[in-house]
Amino acid sequence: MSAILKMEHITKMFPGVKALNDVNFDVEKGEIHCLVGENGAGKSTLMNVLCGIYPYGTYSGSIYFQGEETQFKTIKDSEHTGIVIIFQELALVPTLSIRENIFLGNERVENGVINWYMTDRDASEVMKRVGLHENPQTLIKDIGVGKQQLVEIAKALSRDVQLLILDEPTAALNENESNNLLNLMLELKKDGVTCVLISHKLNEVARVADSITILRDGATIETIKRGNQPINEARIIRGMVGRDMVDRFPKRDAKIGEIGFEIKDWTVHDPLQPDRIKINHVNLNVRHGEIIGIAGLMGAGRTELAMSVFGKMYGVNISGQIIKDGRCLTIHTVRDAIGAGIAYATEDRKTYGLILIKDIIDNISLASLNKVSANMVINRNREIQAAEEYREKLNIKCSGVTQRTNDLSGGNQQKVVLSKWIFAEPDCLILDEPTRGIDVGAKYEIYTIMNNLAEMGKTVIMISSELPEILGVCDRIYVMDEGEIVGELTRDNASQEAIMKCIMDNHREEAI
Repeated sequence: MSAILKMEHITKMFPGVKALNDVNFDVEKGEIHCLVGENGAGKSTLMNVLCGIYPYGTYSGSIYFQGEETQFKTIKDSEHTGIVIIFQELALVPTLSIRENIFLGNERVENGVINWYMTDRDASEVMKRVGLHENPQTLIKDIGVGKQQLVEIAKALSRDVQLLILDEPTAALNENESNNLLNLMLELKKDGVTCVLISHKLNEVARVADSITILRDGATIETIKRGNQPINEARIIRGMVGRDMVDRFPKRDAKIGEIGFEIKDWTVHDPLQPDRIKINHVNLNVRHGEIIGIAGLMGAGRTELAMSVFGKMYGVNISGQIIKDGRCLTIHTVRDAIGAGIAYATEDRKTYGLILIKDIIDNISLASLNKVSANMVINRNREIQAAEEYREKLNIKCSGVTQRTNDLSGGNQQKVVLSKWIFAEPDCLILDEPTRGIDVGAKYEIYTIMNNLAEMGKTVIMISSELPEILGVCDRIYVMDEGEIVGELTRDNASQEAIMKCIMDNHREEAI
């Protein structure tokens, strides 16, 4: 095979930090090449350099695509040569249709007017190629995230893509949707499309990769070729973190006390369809020093449950009780929830967890301004002191606490979110997909933080779609399906099979 892409001696500087340091990256034509590394290793930065998001002249080094040197000034330049990148945050317009999104900026036009017959015909062809069986006129907001990913890929294929870059494409997908996407990548490979996949899900990387390039601290560590040596998760992790990682989950000697947090008969109705029950008479409890998990398939109602408990952020006609240390709480707003010692780290850190244009200092103090102010005046020195303290405690990798959170890697953004809530000193911490889109090393650090909180006697609730981490971290697991608790498992009797059995048994009961 010949190289379709060569990136040689790429160096990229940001104020106070060298993001890429003499990186070399070669991709063979027709392969799936995975780019892995810890958060902040430089993966997305390297792809942004390639695509012209960081234009020619803002970095040093050379890029060759299909044998010719490139000097992209904008992302449009790279798209015109056949390089298309699909970001983790999808670039679709929710209020436009599938067909309109596929050809956005690439419209099917005759005499200056859009030809809708041609648009529908071409959209149907490319949708069929990616396995999307929807009406082309369906609005983006009316389809799920998994199908939206397929629309992005269809959009890329409509531009005659030669090199397709996917940045964490399965981060927000369930297992079935992830498998479908990986199978599509393998089909595209057969059609001659070259793919670069950035992913923290190492089982997926090991499954589809022909080659794997590992970055660490902005430098190329090695490239592993399938066939030369076995590709498995342990081998990839060793390259990423520089050592063998024997334990994926930190050990903990749990000291579990009395019930500290309890939800009784909790019922929530859909805000868009008030006659539809979204959360149905849920009961659960957490003891001091205990980490419980809530497992379930996508759409089971786990996030809706968490948001409704945290100040009724979600739902209408909410009924039931929230009990903390034996006392029934009255909570109507997020402020009430925070005041009652409840914290919720959302699954969508960019939308709900952080103010991205603000620095680390402002984000960490955001939920606890009373702790850094007097007479309604914020003490900036106290804010800085708190930010520096949590930067050190949680090992936040940044150029300084005045750095904007938008410029941090995903794992470090997540650490800022956790810092914000730990600084608020809650008694109950609800973590919704706390390790989504972050690397194995940062995951270990977050598990350690959770363990430390439990050791302090806090009650911790973890929602996760990754069953191995639910099993590896939690003392007890509740299984949710269609808005109900359908099973409760202890650490001793919990397994992936037992969790899925609870869900399947519930489906069978409904079918009878």
